[in-house]
Amino acid sequence: MKSTFFRYISAVLLVLLLPQLANAADVVIITHPATTISAGDVKDIFLGEKQFSGGTKLIPVDNASMQDSFLTKYLDMTKSKYSSSWTKKSFRDGLTPPAIKSGDAEVIDYIKRTPGSVGYVSSAPSGVNVVK
Repeated sequence: MKSTFFRYISAVLLVLLLPQLANAADVVIITHPATTISAGDVKDIFLGEKQFSGGTKLIPVDNASMQDSFLTKYLDMTKSKYSSSWTKKSFRDGLTPPAIKSGDAEVIDYIKRTPGSVGYVSSAPSGVNVVK
């Protein structure tokens, strides 16, 4: 009886946790086709430390549906720490925090239309640069 109960609970927990684990691993950084950055630049771009690549103004854009996974994987920050960091930068340096798009489709559309844009999605789309 106990064995069946624990198997059931384990199966339920596995079903509930798998999507979250998959999301944490599947963060793909993309840029406008004419924009080239390195993986090492991602953190600096999203924290407002790097604003140009060559002569191109970099425009980071957040993906609301993947923000927690991105912040954990690439910035090693919580959402509140990230928000607080941008609040300070806004007042101190006059910088604007990244725009927030609702999901992958909106981020991809924005990236394709906006030179200098950098964002993140759950899988690599065509028509953009994928940062390795």
